[in-house]
Amino acid sequence: MTNTRSTGSIQARVVEAMRQRIVGMEPGGALSEVVLAEEFGVSRTPIREALKQLQTEGLVEIRPRVGTFVAAPSRREITELFEMKELLEGAAARLMAQRGRVPELDLLEEKIEQADRAVASDDRARYAELVHEFHDLLIQGCDNQKLQAHYRTLMNQLAYARLVQTSLDQPGRPLESEREHQMVLQLIKDKDGDTAERVMREHVRASRRALLAGLPID
Repeated sequence: MTNTRSTGSIQARVVEAMRQRIVGMEPGGALSEVVLAEEFGVSRTPIREALKQLQTEGLVEIRPRVGTFVAAPSRREITELFEMKELLEGAAARLMAQRGRVPELDLLEEKIEQADRAVASDDRARYAELVHEFHDLLIQGCDNQKLQAHYRTLMNQLAYARLVQTSLDQPGRPLESEREHQMVLQLIKDKDGDTAERVMREHVRASRRALLAGLPID
C-alpha cells in the first residue's frame, strides 16, 4: 500500500527544490524531465506533476510535443505583478507599523546596516540578497497569514530573485533603493502606518521603473 503522506512529502520537496532552481535560470531555458528526475533521485512522475504546478504558478511554460521551458514574463505581466506587489507590501508596512516593537523590527535594522555596507562597497550581489531579505521580513512582520500566503505566490510568479538584479543594474539605483528602505523603516519605528504604506508603495513603483528600463522591449 502506498504511503500517501510519504508521497506527498516527496512531491512537496521536489516542487520546492525545482522552484528554487528555476527562479535562478534564464527565461526561455529548457527543462528536461529525464535530467531533473536523475538530479533529484525520483521517477519522472513527481517531476511531471511538479512542472504542472509550477506552470500554474507562472514559472514554467509547457508546450505540448515541444518541451518545457522557464517562463519569460512579458512587460505587461511584470507590470501587473508589480502592481500587486505594491499593494501587498504597502499594506504590510502599515500593519507592521501598527504592531510596535516586534522582533522583525530589530532584524530589519540589522539588514539596513548590512545593506548600507553592501552599497558602500558596491557589492550588488550581496545587496540584491539583502533587498529580498528586507522585503521578506516586512511581510513576516505584518503578522497577517493571508497576506503572507498571497505574497509568496506572487513572488514565485515574479521569480523576483532573477528580476531584482536587473533593476539594481540601473545607475544609482542601489543607493536610491537603500534610502527608500531607510525611510520605510523609520516610519515603521515611528508607528506612522499611513505614511509607511505610501512610501513603501512609492518604493515598489520606483523598483518597477528601474526594472522595466533594463528589460528589452517586447
